Order: sequence, then structure tokens, then C-alpha cells
Amino acid sequence: MSKYRFLFGLLLLSAAMSGGRAAALERAEVPEKYKWNTADLYADDAAWEKNKEELSARIPRLAAYQGKLGLSGKDLYTALDDIMSLMRDLGRLGFYASMRSDEDTRVGKAWQMSQAAANLGTKAASATAYLMPEIIAIGKERMDGMISAEPRLKEYSPWLADILRYAPHTLSAAEEKVAAQAGLLADTAESVHSAFTNSDMPYPVVKLADGKEVRLDAQGYTQYRASADPGDRKKVFQAFWSKYSEFETTLGTALNALVNTHIFGRDVHKFDSCLEAALFPSNVPVTIYRQLIADANENLPTLHRYLRLRQRILGLKQIGYEDLYSPLVKEADLVYTPEEAKELVLKAAAPLGPQYAADLKKSFDDRWVDFMPTTGKKSGAYSNGVYAVHPYQLQNFTGSYDEVSTLAHESGHSMHSLLSSRHQPYITSDYKIFVAEVASTLNENLLFRYMLSRTDDKGVKLFLLGARLDGLRLNLFRQTLFAEFELRIHELAEQGEPLIGEKLTGIYRGLLKKYYGDAGGVCAIDDLYGIEWAYVPHFYADFYVYQYATSAMAAALLADGILAENAAGRSTAKRDAYLKMLSSGSAKEPIDLLKDVGVDMTTSAPFKAAMKEMNSIMDEMEKLWDNGR
Repeated sequence: MSKYRFLFGLLLLSAAMSGGRAAALERAEVPEKYKWNTADLYADDAAWEKNKEELSARIPRLAAYQGKLGLSGKDLYTALDDIMSLMRDLGRLGFYASMRSDEDTRVGKAWQMSQAAANLGTKAASATAYLMPEIIAIGKERMDGMISAEPRLKEYSPWLADILRYAPHTLSAAEEKVAAQAGLLADTAESVHSAFTNSDMPYPVVKLADGKEVRLDAQGYTQYRASADPGDRKKVFQAFWSKYSEFETTLGTALNALVNTHIFGRDVHKFDSCLEAALFPSNVPVTIYRQLIADANENLPTLHRYLRLRQRILGLKQIGYEDLYSPLVKEADLVYTPEEAKELVLKAAAPLGPQYAADLKKSFDDRWVDFMPTTGKKSGAYSNGVYAVHPYQLQNFTGSYDEVSTLAHESGHSMHSLLSSRHQPYITSDYKIFVAEVASTLNENLLFRYMLSRTDDKGVKLFLLGARLDGLRLNLFRQTLFAEFELRIHELAEQGEPLIGEKLTGIYRGLLKKYYGDAGGVCAIDDLYGIEWAYVPHFYADFYVYQYATSAMAAALLADGILAENAAGRSTAKRDAYLKMLSSGSAKEPIDLLKDVGVDMTTSAPFKAAMKEMNSIMDEMEKLWDNGR
């Protein structure tokens, strides 16, 4: 069996020991090549401060355009060009500040910078609150004439058409100004949750079966829940979720506050529900959201088949929720250095063409990625594009195959942002959320297929097949469970019920038991694990997570077509159509962009195709396992 050893000692979270307690690295201990290069945004904090003052001074002049947008096409263009230039620069300012804060959430100055940038963004939004009402007042017929008279407005056409769609949900200029000023309050709940869980949460320390003591912060929990020892897995889950349970009331208060801001937005902008308000910006009908939940519930037997297979391979008398993250095959517990991970992601992405590969390699070579988990660093991973600069990625790389897959995932986001920025003007460069996860999950799919095609080792194959299955479980079922939880709590709040922590835990626990077949003996769910809702940061992103499921389905279909085409070697039409989609930003509606590449998300067909893949993978795994490996 081929093995990859993790030789870079600094990456081991438990390598540094202090007083018998596991300690993560400090950022100063990490080599520069594994840190993102913030100098591409600003030379230093002093340059950022200078630019902040310059941008602050530009905001008041935006008021001069009020009442003049409908005078002529030239007047409208002049105003939009000035406003969008400022918004672009404020975006750059804000992302630099958030990056500095994410490097170490304990640093007060960085947090203050992030808050200062957010405040400027709120002031700019307030100063331009007249924008949407005035554009809507112009109306489609007059707007078409203004665009014909002023050709420079053509690049704004998709954006202007999207704004006109908001007519039934837009208030007067004065009312929109008040709503914009309230925007600062809407971020408070997420800020409280992030600050508490990243900086102030007193995470537990547990002793594992080998005698090693480990601290279970977010990174430690992610690493040690994958332990090969069932007792360690149980111990990690019990300690981690017991600690979260101690703060059930506090974290419930934060989530309740967030939901109340959504209800405020629903009421102010005259939507029928919080769900409709959240999906409206992407122009996605609520029927797609509800259909996803129905599809997932209808196909729970496929999930249960996988859970029973996992139980069989792990040799467990009863599989529990804490057993879902360990590698299926112990000897295939592959470990990678950052260099190996980058090389694998590059090779896997080769079917997307030489330019895509060159751009991806540049992102690694030029330090667009911040790799290492360090004390105080924001947990998880993300990618954010910065127009006219380049995307940046935050990782917390621990060397597992899952982290290699995360690198592929976030790199997909980065290349999407890069291509969109390269081919679109600023106003249409920010793609809609509904297609945001397609590029990322497609890259995960390509990595899986690349790895599987290059090994004959049955143990490695089982490992990879199991990892792919679990990815499908996470995207299609876990994320849909999250989506159903979000929908339930919003509907309860809309009916006037307060969302205290205990109630949130009960709702989440019930969904866990339903999805994982607790009552039928499929997978045991400890009542304690109902607190998991308090750990999920995506609940602060307003009905975001369902798109992981829809994107995973779309990505699988697209990967099938691209790889088949690549193997035949006679055409690049599917690849080129996909890259065109990534380059389109928000120039077209997301559902239409997917239809252009052959994926119709208004039907259950993509979910059925994903279930077919899951069952096919399980057929192959059962054959490998039955043949004695």
C-alpha cells in the first residue's frame, strides 16, 4: 500500500506541549510560504489606515447623486461609476481587515479594524439608500431607452434588470436608509458567536487511549473525532458537546437574535417568509428549497444503507453518530504534506485545461493561501475574491485526505472568483450564491476520481470510495438536515415562538434521529448531540447551506460529462461551456447558467442521479470487502 508521511513537524497540532496540555502553533512559528501575502492588498496596516480615511472622505459625496439618476443615461452612468468604484475599494478594505482578524481572533486591533471597515460599509449603504428606489422609479421602459442612449451603461444592464425585479420589495429612499442603518445590527449575532467560539470558549482537554492529552477546540475536534479508536471518538464527542451544552442558553440567544433580524427584513421588505427573502437575491424559487428537503427525506434509505455498510466495515456492533468521521480503512489513513496536497489538486484539475491549471498553480506559488492552523486563528476554511487583485483562501491544514479535499474545494471557489473577475466588469463579477458551490464541489469530485483511478490497492480504494460516500452524505443529507433545521426554526419564530437554546436543541436532536435512523436502530444518536446546532457557523449565513446539496448534485453531473469528454479526446465543448459558466459571474441568472451546461435544478433528476452514484459506489465497496481485500 502506498503511504504518504507527514514530515513537516510544525503541522502536528499536538506537537507543542506546555505543562502537559496540547498547544497549537503560534503564527510566528509558521514559515512565510504557508501564509497568505496580504501585501498584495496593502503594504501594511498603516497603508490600510490611510486608505480607510480616504474612503471615509469619499462617502459624503455620494449624496450628491440623489434625485438625479433618472435625468439621463449619462447622469446614471456617472453616478454608478463613482458609487461602484467606492464599493469596490471598500470591499478591498474590509477583506484585508477581516483577514488580519482571522489570522488571530485574539488581537483586539485587528478586530477593531474589521469593525471599522464594516462601519464604513454601513455608512456607504446608508448614503446610497436612494439608489434602488430611484432606479425602480425609472422603470424598465425608460431604463431601456437610457441604456440605448448611453452605451457605457450596457455593462450595468444585468444588474439594473435585477434591481427592477425588486420593485415590490423596495421602500422609499428615507425608509431604505433606515433599513440600511439597521444592517449593522444584523451582523451582531454572528460576531458574538464567532468571537465566543473562536476566542473565549473554554474548550476541554481530554486524554486519549495512548495517553496523549489534546485540546478540543474546533480544529482539535475535527482532527480527533476521526480517531481510529472507538473509545477515543466517544470521549471526544462527549467532552466537546458537553462543553457546548454549558453555553446552550447563550448561544441560543445569539441564534434567536439572528432569526429576529431575518423577520425584520421580511417584514420591512414585504416578503411572505424569511425563506423567500433569503432566496430572492439569487432568484431561486422556494419550491427548489422545499423539493430538496422532500427528496432527501424520501431517499433516507440510501443514507441508511451507507450507515450499515460503514458499521460493517468498522466492525461495530452498533454505529453511533460519533463513528461517522473515522477512516473506513485504518491502513489507508493517508497523510499529506502541503506540497503533496497542492500537487494532487493540480493533477486532479488537469481536465479543466492548461489555463485553469496555470492559474491554480499561481495561487499556490504566490501565497494566496493561508495554510496552517494556529492559536486564535479562525476555524474552518473559505475563499474570498478581491476584484482587480486575486482571491485569498483560509485553510486549517492538518494533513488528512479530508484537508486535501478541502484545499480542492476552496481552490474551486478561488478559480471561480478569478475567472469571473477576469471576464466580467466589477458590477457583474460577484456570482450568485446558488452557483457558488458548484465550482468547489466539482473540484472535490475530480480529486476523488483522480485518486481512485491511480491505485489498485483495495484498501486505498475502499478508503477513497468511503470518503466520496461520506462527502455525498455530508452535502446531500447533512446539509439538507441543516436546511430543514433552518426552515423549522424560522417558521416557528414567524409564528411568534421564542427560540430558546433548549428548544433549538430539541428540534435539532429530532432531525438527527430522523435522518440517521435512530428509532430503527440504524445509527444511535446520543441526546447530548442535539447541541450540535450551536457549533455550525453557517446558520449565521441566512439559508445558505441548502446550496451545498444542490451544487453537489450539479457538480457530479458536470464532472461526469467533462471527464468522459476528456477521455474521448475529441472535443472540449463541455469543459469550455463549464469554464464559460465560471466566467459569467452574475451576468445571467444562476438557474439559467446551470441549464446552459445541461443541469436543470428545477427537477428531482439531479438528486436521483446522485442517489444512483451513491448506490453504485456502495455496490463496488461491498464487492471489494466481500472479496477479502
